[in-house]
Amino acid sequence: MSIATNVASHDGIAIDPLDINPVLETYSPAQIVEWAAREFGDELLMSSSFGAESAVLIHLAWSVLPRIRVVFVDTGFLFRETNEFAEQLRERFDLDVRIYRPLGEGGEYLQLAGENDPDWRENVERCCAVNKNEPFDRAMRELRPRGWLRGIRRDQAVTRHERQIVEFSNRFDCHAISPLLNWTPREIHTYMKQHELPWHPLFEKGYTSIGCRPQSCTRPIQIGEHPRAGRWTGQMKTECGLHV
Repeated sequence: MSIATNVASHDGIAIDPLDINPVLETYSPAQIVEWAAREFGDELLMSSSFGAESAVLIHLAWSVLPRIRVVFVDTGFLFRETNEFAEQLRERFDLDVRIYRPLGEGGEYLQLAGENDPDWRENVERCCAVNKNEPFDRAMRELRPRGWLRGIRRDQAVTRHERQIVEFSNRFDCHAISPLLNWTPREIHTYMKQHELPWHPLFEKGYTSIGCRPQSCTRPIQIGEHPRAGRWTGQMKTECGLHV
């Protein structure tokens, strides 16, 4: 994702990440969400993969803006459990989920891409570009948010170590806000327990980071592995592309 650190202004509201980030670094995730709600109001949305720990950001956002728009990309290759989990959380919190899908069917993509094994991707970059990034790009063009809540954390990947709580995305022409950026797995777990939030049903089976179901894209981790070690096994890839 292309990031600008200069002042960005929408409708006369100027936000300078260089000024606001030192302040937000002292805030709790809940306070960051409250700040974003004040700044962007109904022009704030959030994205969710409905993955292992997705209930945390959903609960934080819902507590402040119960009708916040939730963008969910159904790539056509998700685990059945992911769609069931999404529906479970949608019903529990009466979420306004906006589902975006690829322009073509999954089988059509595999055929056109020359992917002969549905359980393995030879070209993971192309699959992510067509089935994950294009639908999300389309969602952001259609919904035109001024603020976007996302659930990334610095401890998840080296590509996220230098991320800031608020960044202006030239790609999506909005401010990207990461309330959970400084939280550790322990803080995530504590929040989930405190608010009785559910884990993704595959979490207990070792799936600590959950994307699409091909084994090249998501597998359960082994004891001692990094929580995101199960993503894109054997590939020089750590991101689907939405946050880079």
